[in-house]
Amino acid sequence: MATESGKEPEECLPEEYSDSIKRLIAQHPCYNKDAQHKFGRIHLSVAPKCNIKCKYCDRKYDCVNESRPGVTSEVLNPQQALEKTQKVLEEYPFIKVVGIAGPGDPLANEETFETFKLIKQHFPDVTLCLSTNGLALPARIQDVLDSGVSTLTVTLNAIDPEIGAKIVDHVNYNGKTYRGVEGASILLENQLEGIRKAVEAGLVVKINTVLVPGINEDHIIEIAQKLNDMGVYIMNVMPLICQADFADWTAPTPQERKAVQDSCEPYVQQMRHCRQCRSDAYGLLGKDLSQMSEERRNVVKVDALKKAESAKKKTSDDASE
Repeated sequence: MATESGKEPEECLPEEYSDSIKRLIAQHPCYNKDAQHKFGRIHLSVAPKCNIKCKYCDRKYDCVNESRPGVTSEVLNPQQALEKTQKVLEEYPFIKVVGIAGPGDPLANEETFETFKLIKQHFPDVTLCLSTNGLALPARIQDVLDSGVSTLTVTLNAIDPEIGAKIVDHVNYNGKTYRGVEGASILLENQLEGIRKAVEAGLVVKINTVLVPGINEDHIIEIAQKLNDMGVYIMNVMPLICQADFADWTAPTPQERKAVQDSCEPYVQQMRHCRQCRSDAYGLLGKDLSQMSEERRNVVKVDALKKAESAKKKTSDDASE
């Protein structure tokens, strides 16, 4: 599918990326808006422990009507995650990305790497994707690379510790708990070092930034400018979900979010199609199969298998010409 400019997605990607990375991005629904209607992802909820406490985060509740980061119906062990992946990929061949995004921080859970190892052994062609707050990223970057991860998302809400301290309650680092500006400074230092190492290692990096009105809305453009200097591929400005310590806060309007995205666009590509997925979501963005009835999932499955068979036949016909 061509973009509005008439170019295919791969043609719009930076020249410094290899052909294999360009193909990977072209099939990643979060990194390429043109892929969101054709390719899906599955999130494996194997990482319950977290090493920081964000003031907007509440992972305690699960509801079929919720579609927000951190929510999951169950926490899986690595073997259960593999079995779920096997079933889902067999039924829905349009799913090309296997990710771990919680419900805690993946880098604070050894199950993350055990799971990726199993997935890579059984499905070497899928794209492995990881989302993290970045606190442990410098220390674990080699583990991330060794696991086969090729796309990485880091949540970065401020590059000023004074602002960051208004969003993060505390961090647990090297066996100690740090609060306020001290904790925010430790988090920021590790985030920036981890992002730098990830980019240098060739990972395709996406940054999630939660827009918190009254705290960081005027600061996010500075984050975008920093990301430009660091070589980050894409930025996702996410609206605050008013819960936990921010339960009485006011969420940004779509117009306010767009204004921030527009101001950041000159510095780093903006992801404007995010659906703030659950940590156990699978399917297309905005069409979470984990929250559909069995009847509806069966309809999607039949349609997906028909499309896969049609694509296979087309490939075979092209090869025979």
